[in-house]
Amino acid sequence: MIPDLSDYKWIVPDIVWEIDEYIDLEKIRKALPNSEDLAKLAPDFDKIVESLSLLKDFFTTGHKLVSEVIGASDLLLLLGSPGETAFRATDHGSEGDKHYRKGLLGELILLQQQIQEHEEEARRAAGQYNTSYAQQKRKVTDKEKIDQLQEELLHTQLKYQRILERLEKENKELRKLVLQKDDKGIHHRKLKKSLIDMYSEVLDVLSDYDASYNTQDHLPRVVVVGDQSAGKTSVLEMIAQARIFPRGSGEMMTRSPVKVTLSEGPHHVALFKDSSREFDLTKEEDLAALRHEIELRMRKNVKEGCTVSPETISLNVKGPGLQRMVLVDLPGVINTVTSGMAPDTKETIFSISKAYMQNPNAIILCIQDGSVDAERSIVTDLVSQMDPHGRRTIFVLTKVDLAEKNVASPSRIQQIIEGKLFPMKALGYFAVVTGKGNSSESIEAIREYEEEFFENSKLLKTSMLKAHQVTTRNLSLAVSDCFWKMVRESVEQQADSFKATRFNLETEWKNNYPRLRELDRNELFEKAKNEILDEVISLSQVTPKHWEEILQQSLWERVSTHVIENIYLPAAQTMNSGTFNTTVDIKLKQWTDKQLPNKAVEVAWETLQEEFSRFMTEPKGKEHDDIFDKLKEAVKEESIKRHKWNDFAEDSLRVIQHNALEDRSISDKQQWDAAIYFMEEALQARLKDTENTIENMIGPDWKKRWLYWKNRTQEQFVHNETKNELEKMLKCTEEHPAYLASDEITTVRKNLESRGVEVDPSLIKDTWHQVYRRHFLKTALNHCNLCRRGFYYYQRHFVDSELECNDVVLFWRIQRMLAITANTLRQQLTNTEVRRLEKNVKEVLEDFAEDSEKKVQLLTGKRVQLAEDLKKVREIQEKLDAFIEALHQEK
Repeated sequence: MIPDLSDYKWIVPDIVWEIDEYIDLEKIRKALPNSEDLAKLAPDFDKIVESLSLLKDFFTTGHKLVSEVIGASDLLLLLGSPGETAFRATDHGSEGDKHYRKGLLGELILLQQQIQEHEEEARRAAGQYNTSYAQQKRKVTDKEKIDQLQEELLHTQLKYQRILERLEKENKELRKLVLQKDDKGIHHRKLKKSLIDMYSEVLDVLSDYDASYNTQDHLPRVVVVGDQSAGKTSVLEMIAQARIFPRGSGEMMTRSPVKVTLSEGPHHVALFKDSSREFDLTKEEDLAALRHEIELRMRKNVKEGCTVSPETISLNVKGPGLQRMVLVDLPGVINTVTSGMAPDTKETIFSISKAYMQNPNAIILCIQDGSVDAERSIVTDLVSQMDPHGRRTIFVLTKVDLAEKNVASPSRIQQIIEGKLFPMKALGYFAVVTGKGNSSESIEAIREYEEEFFENSKLLKTSMLKAHQVTTRNLSLAVSDCFWKMVRESVEQQADSFKATRFNLETEWKNNYPRLRELDRNELFEKAKNEILDEVISLSQVTPKHWEEILQQSLWERVSTHVIENIYLPAAQTMNSGTFNTTVDIKLKQWTDKQLPNKAVEVAWETLQEEFSRFMTEPKGKEHDDIFDKLKEAVKEESIKRHKWNDFAEDSLRVIQHNALEDRSISDKQQWDAAIYFMEEALQARLKDTENTIENMIGPDWKKRWLYWKNRTQEQFVHNETKNELEKMLKCTEEHPAYLASDEITTVRKNLESRGVEVDPSLIKDTWHQVYRRHFLKTALNHCNLCRRGFYYYQRHFVDSELECNDVVLFWRIQRMLAITANTLRQQLTNTEVRRLEKNVKEVLEDFAEDSEKKVQLLTGKRVQLAEDLKKVREIQEKLDAFIEALHQEK
């Protein structure tokens, strides 16, 4: 009669099927009562189902906790109908934030699904077993099977008890995991932007926009103005429910406008527009840090020689119960400039205040100190000028507690609140108390004091003030209502004006730059950055031959004067070849040890600069964009300034150059001819320079005097006569030494005096130096021509030959040293210095990219400004459109 239980083997332990092997069932059967008594021992399955329902409720409570931790904006439905789980994350935030949220919530949903599966498993097993047991109860007639069922019931109860314990443990782990995930940053993720945050972003973008369009001043904000120390900052702190501003006793603390965006949120925090740090306004250390940061930013905004600044500091404050609005705290209006202030401080404060108040949609929150005489007020006259009809002004009387004590006639306070004492008009009048004057008082203490004061105040009891006109709470509600009313009335009109501005700018671009893309300053900088990096990479593509040619030529130009004047000419004055070679070796060694390596490195560095400049500045044909020229020049100069040649280069060069100059073995006729050609070029260049010097010294010759009507000066005439006399002496003694003897100078001077030419000995020496130099160079060139056939004698070491060509060997050594040095420098350039220069260029570009002022200086012109304006206008219009759409949805 027992049904086939093979489908339920996963419920019943294996030991049940083998129970007759371990237990004497016959003895148990005789000991058991009858079937009716056994039925009474069966468990109450209705209670089991009820326990499972309680288990479900327990898990549901856990899931609600998860939902509360994660936040309703990110999780619409964490536990719904069986098998149905969904959530919705915000569309805002960065891609990385979205992936983080998806991964985190995915883990939580996976845990939820596991719990649901366990619950379904328990429910299904209970149902199946209940059905099975009912069938078995009806069909059991054989008492031998009763023992088996009893054992089965026992094991089933134990199994479900273990399942219940396991699920309870997993639920605890789930709650622990959720709390840990929350600590790791769930509450830091970006939520959907609130309406006031969207509006604040519009104002931030407008504050950076070109003021010449004058459209940023037509959107509403609450402008807080008042005399210095009137309590306007304290009123703003009461509205923000936190003491966030720097404070001082009687001195000016607000030195630049502070735009405060208030919005509602679960945590009371503050953060700056350009920073991600959140200040917890419930912690005193964070409040102190925030006040210090605001003070630092104010001092940074104030330029040298000034006291206040028109630059705005943007601050967002979020917290529970805050009224949504945008307020701007302005520097207090002063009547007298005191010592330590700039002379124009008073006028600057007036101009800043007028700039904000002249916005036709700005709400003016006029703060008046109730503890001083009304006649001493300055700000009321200023406000009445800007809003004579009082259509957007809210008047606030502060320090009413002091006013009630000090004012002899309480009706005077009533006259102020009713708008009868001042010439200005206002939408509403409010009286507030912002503390007892103690800067350490908390906002809660001030609020309690304010409410207690007005509850006991005679002003309310005698109906001089109405209940809705007192406390900062009522003031905050009224200002917020007025603000949003003004926003709804004006924002669409401002959006239309920006559409018109955008159309005009786009039309101007199409007419002036029809074939160019609209690239703003940052996009142009990125384009220029890529071009510059491509040009730097081009340095690595310069051929080794080109590097070595320009290095060798530049190095010879740098050292040729020293070689000829300090090495060749002194050695050539010697009488024999041995002395010539000794003199040359000594001077070459000295030159190599002291000057040559440094000169070589200088030449290489200058060559690298020239090639870099050539790649940076040469036109690229039709693709060349001159708008980048100033930026490229600045990058080039800064990169060259930062680049320094490897310090070990000179030491390695010194060894290489010394070894090259020590070698005297010319291996073939081709090298000999190349040395002669190199020597001839060097001597001819020197001869040409010498002849030009002599020509400038003696003046024009007879041809130029006849053809171009030029005459010699008296000094040129004396030089010419001296030259002629010295040339006569050289013709007589062609192997004359390089220096004139004293008697020779006297002879020349007397010969010139006999012709009526008075001459100074120093002039004779200067003229002789050039005349002898020309004579020597011509003689050396003739000797060089004779040495063309001297390679054969050189191989025999000039034995049995009157021809000696040691000077050719010298120039071969110099030429070979130049070639080896150029090759070494080329390797240093291509292997090391070009890469280091490229690294410097990248660093300079990164620094420029972070410096907005630098980009403005280097990327200028009508095209750049027009693209910048287009970008700003489009950004403003997009934000305005999104804000208007959200405003309609909320409405």
